[in-house]
Amino acid sequence: MVSGKNTLQEDLVSDDSLLIASQLQLIWWRFIRHRLAVIASCVILILYLVALFPEFLSVHNPNNKERNRVFMPPQRIHFFEGKRPALPYVYDIKMSRNVETLGLEYTPDPNKKFKINYFTKGYEYKILGLLPFDRHLFGVEGNAEASKALYIFGTDRLGRDLYSRLMHGTRLSMSIGLIGVLVSLFLGVLLGGISGYRGGIWDSLIQRLIEFLRSIPTIPLWLGLSAAVPKDWSVIQIYFAITLIISFLGWTTLAREVRGRFLSMRQEDFVVAARLYGTHELRIIFRHMVPSFMSHIIATTTLAVPAIIIAETSLSFLGLGLRPPAISWGTLLFEAQNLNAVANAPWLMIPGPTVLIAVLAFNFAGDGIRDATDPYSNN
Repeated sequence: MVSGKNTLQEDLVSDDSLLIASQLQLIWWRFIRHRLAVIASCVILILYLVALFPEFLSVHNPNNKERNRVFMPPQRIHFFEGKRPALPYVYDIKMSRNVETLGLEYTPDPNKKFKINYFTKGYEYKILGLLPFDRHLFGVEGNAEASKALYIFGTDRLGRDLYSRLMHGTRLSMSIGLIGVLVSLFLGVLLGGISGYRGGIWDSLIQRLIEFLRSIPTIPLWLGLSAAVPKDWSVIQIYFAITLIISFLGWTTLAREVRGRFLSMRQEDFVVAARLYGTHELRIIFRHMVPSFMSHIIATTTLAVPAIIIAETSLSFLGLGLRPPAISWGTLLFEAQNLNAVANAPWLMIPGPTVLIAVLAFNFAGDGIRDATDPYSNN
């Protein structure tokens, strides 16, 4: 036997417990050996926890405006007093205007120091929209002056806390990716399954529809569909409209893959037996045929989520997606598309690296799932 990295087959020979393991257990054990995919999965889990509880993680109300904190740079958090470790604290910030450039300048005031506490009392909100609560993970408690002292990511052109807005933007951007991919998954499996299972005229119609949709340039299609959304719609209505718009094209690739699998499977014995038994076609598709390559669908779905996140971010950045007062990564970057703002307030680009981290995490996790479900992989 060639020395080197152990393959899964070698592990099976050396460990008797693997001989009786189920397919899901084998996939899980293979997946956890992919360290980068495990780390990426932890990052995704953290992002969805942020999406579930952005109010708890926020410091300020994301819509509160402070005219004395306009374009304030990120605030430094201190962990030492001299050379001795101390509880984290920040200095108060003084605002002044430069007499030559007329620009705002912010300088720390070492005479006023505010300690950062945990589980502090702040603005009221509802956990998951149900339970009223007023505690936050961290913040500065005290008088009104102290409560406005912590801006770790700085502020925007209206004096709104960028960190708190980033926490709230994670909810919309991450959820729109999840909902959008679920819609694409349903359409892709349903239409691709019908196309591959039925064949004939159904296959021709669905394939021509896929070819038509894939031939349309993406950006002009998004522009047209987004322009059709009424400007007087509420945030919720626009949210679901944008989700459907993004999902409108996302199902075609998966449908092609499902069709190919179904064409090769529809003459298998278990499919023929189910058909002779009188099982309904949709039940054969979803109950018998889809589970046979569910691992591939999961991997494809995981890799499709970042594409939807980027699509929403791009549309909102262009001003064609979600609109204020909705908060998403795209709308936050929309505030930074002014070159003058970026030059004077580069911290407004912080949502950009967040999008990059989320996309890379989904891609690495998807690669890990794909490798784990590949029976011919030796990694």
